Amino acid sequence: MAEGIKDKVAIAGMGCTRFGELWDKSAEDLMVEAFLEALEDAGIEKKDIQAAWLGTCFEEIHVGKSALPLAMTLKLPFIPVTRTENFCATGSEAFRGACYAVASGAYDIVLALGVEKLKDTGYGGLPEFSSVLGGKPRLIFPNVTAPGAFAMMATRYFDRYGLDPREGKLTLARISAKSHRNGALNPKAHLRREVSVEQIVNAPIVAWPLGLFDCCGVSDGAAAAIITTPEIARKLRPDPIYVKALQIAATSGEEMMYSSWDGAHVETTWRAGMRAYLEAGIKNPRAELSILELHDCFSITEMVTYEDLQISPRGRAREDIEAGFYDLDGQIPCQTDGGLKCFGHPIGASGLRMIYEVYKQLQGKAGPRQIRNPRLGLTHNLGGFPGMSVCSVVILGNQAGAV
Repeated sequence: MAEGIKDKVAIAGMGCTRFGELWDKSAEDLMVEAFLEALEDAGIEKKDIQAAWLGTCFEEIHVGKSALPLAMTLKLPFIPVTRTENFCATGSEAFRGACYAVASGAYDIVLALGVEKLKDTGYGGLPEFSSVLGGKPRLIFPNVTAPGAFAMMATRYFDRYGLDPREGKLTLARISAKSHRNGALNPKAHLRREVSVEQIVNAPIVAWPLGLFDCCGVSDGAAAAIITTPEIARKLRPDPIYVKALQIAATSGEEMMYSSWDGAHVETTWRAGMRAYLEAGIKNPRAELSILELHDCFSITEMVTYEDLQISPRGRAREDIEAGFYDLDGQIPCQTDGGLKCFGHPIGASGLRMIYEVYKQLQGKAGPRQIRNPRLGLTHNLGGFPGMSVCSVVILGNQAGAV
């Protein structure tokens, strides 16, 4: 019978670049920067790495296809390297591959690295996206955009739970304002300025009700993790972080095909979250989790994820938002590093960047944004659209065997 991955692997070191419009750096520069920080953090040498996973999405634009770019850039010849791509969950997918390889006993020390250089594409947002789901979806929703799809989820949520549109927009603004407060404390964030609720509400509309500050930006960045066994990790450092759960849920797209989906939640998030809690042995996530890093591509995504992960009751996330439940000094701080809202979203790197923040928080090394006595942290990485998506949920802890 399957046992899951709880406490079978540990993170011995991590690295993360500053995210932003990094015109003076190539994707290779970013890979090296994240890799060297991870090596130093773990206290190992390059020769100790036995296998690697490279996460990158729009490969033709910067590093190229296959796994060779990692081997070439980091000068890691002749070890197995695997390239992963799973939309916006790409970085988490690289991490998952590395963790399963160690848990299987195939390797002792491996590398997961995610990188993306989106600013060099020349697009204001993501590059042309119409063909990435193959031919059939282009017949179903040929003109879909990410802001448009998530804006429809926002209006559906408002309707389903009886929020006046002005109240709903104000609630979304409070989410973004919270993230900007946190991001202002983070030297690695792209956007480091606080923004008021009033500024957010009155910002230009991208797709109503989502305005400029309801949408994450586009940026460049890289992040890396050194994965090993708990036994080796404890020899390398006094404060390794243990993997408690790893779950991926990919939709068949059935939500969009049948009227049973209410349009006000993301089914893959709920499914992956419930399986992750089971794997980690978490009975009450609202009481047991210490920190959340959620995929806030849009403010509404963060809001519905509170509920999909069973932190806030269905239709009542607004109460927790207004009460400061998810603030830096709240019961479960969310986006302590500023989230996608302040980092932007270099697709291959985002999942590992989230893990980096939880890793630092659980070690008590997050500086001025450090939260009180964290024990368990969750990252949520979502790709695609509300009704056709792939979701990763990772749960990490700073104690082996404890939940």
